[in-house]
Amino acid sequence: MTEQTDKPGIAAAIVVQDDRVLMVQRRVTEGELSWQFPAGEVEAGETPEEAAVRETAEEVGLTVKATQLLGERVHPKTGRHMSYTACEIVSGTATVVDTEELAELAWITYEQIAEFVPYGLFEPVQQYLDGALASF
Repeated sequence: MTEQTDKPGIAAAIVVQDDRVLMVQRRVTEGELSWQFPAGEVEAGETPEEAAVRETAEEVGLTVKATQLLGERVHPKTGRHMSYTACEIVSGTATVVDTEELAELAWITYEQIAEFVPYGLFEPVQQYLDGALASF
């Protein structure tokens, strides 16, 4: 039985540049979630893709455009509805803008994913990164 929640869904942005994917470390961990993708709550009247774009700008100062909704699920660790959107950088340099929420950020290689996300990625995100990140 899936637990229903009244909390807004969370939109995550999957941002790839130069064979690396952007990860952020939150100051407050959500269960085992320490390193994750830029993400935040979907606001009223907003699509998950719009929320992913907005949250990326608010958290790390990048202007991105949504290119593909990769998938949605109820997160097994948090019970929150999640959407994952592939985003392309339009402008900016990633820095920690939201210093209250984020401790740091990292551009990680394909080989580092298991180190940063030891419990594994949502399969559609993993498949996207399999194709987007050169591992050879």
